[in-house]
Amino acid sequence: MMGFGLIFVILIVGAIAYGLGWRPENLNIGGQHVVRGGKTPLEILKERYANGEITKDEYESVRADL
Repeated sequence: MMGFGLIFVILIVGAIAYGLGWRPENLNIGGQHVVRGGKTPLEILKERYANGEITKDEYESVRADL
């Protein structure tokens, strides 16, 4: 019976934390930074180049850094 009380408290604390906005937003999978539900930095870079926001030289420089 005591174990149920502990689980209940943990669930309540978790619900409060989630409700206040604490959520693990960022993941680091295999050394590559990924934003949950988002894009990798390389995907964003490719989009910016495709949209003409950066030049080819800037694209290649940043890609080499990533």
